[in-house]
Amino acid sequence: MATTSPPTHPAVPTPRPMRADARRNYEKLLTEARTAFAENGTDASLEEVARRAGVGIGTLYRHFPTRHALLSAVFQEAVDELLSRAEELAQDPAPCEALVRWLRAIITHASEYRGLARALMAASACTDGTGEGAAMTACSIPMREAGTTLLLRAQEAGAVRPDVPIRDLMQLTNAIALAAEQSPDDPELADRLLSLAVRGLRPRQGGEEAAR
Repeated sequence: MATTSPPTHPAVPTPRPMRADARRNYEKLLTEARTAFAENGTDASLEEVARRAGVGIGTLYRHFPTRHALLSAVFQEAVDELLSRAEELAQDPAPCEALVRWLRAIITHASEYRGLARALMAASACTDGTGEGAAMTACSIPMREAGTTLLLRAQEAGAVRPDVPIRDLMQLTNAIALAAEQSPDDPELADRLLSLAVRGLRPRQGGEEAAR
């Protein structure tokens, strides 16, 4: 019987270590980008980010070739927190509640920067990892994998419909974050929408009408 070899992945080249001055510039740019994105959204002026960091725009682009590359670097800290949280929740004895808590954490993090939810939606929809949003797409891959683990646990426990794919669930979560961002006068909107979404995730009861 023929055996199937596991898929091979191209080796990721190890980045060359930065010089001390380049590392300082990199950290300054990240710090100022976090502030600018928090204050003015993800469309904040990159020229202003460079000016605040005390470097030229060329230096910014050497470190971050596109706005999405800078945004993904800024978001990486939140990604690390969310991945760590997913690992903790993967041991939770209530799989559905664990999944919902993680989705709520994604929405909370997305609310920190105006425009981030839209960027995450675009990254979640991308499948080839190319183009301007490639950096954000690469950032979303481990998130999707972490979400898959939590989703499968909930599905295996019979708490979530088996036909729900992680890609759709991530898109839905980011859409809720975007809706909440666009309705700042309604701070409870995200929780209400997430509650509605969770109802749709649950398996239909035996006597429930198919059209319901």
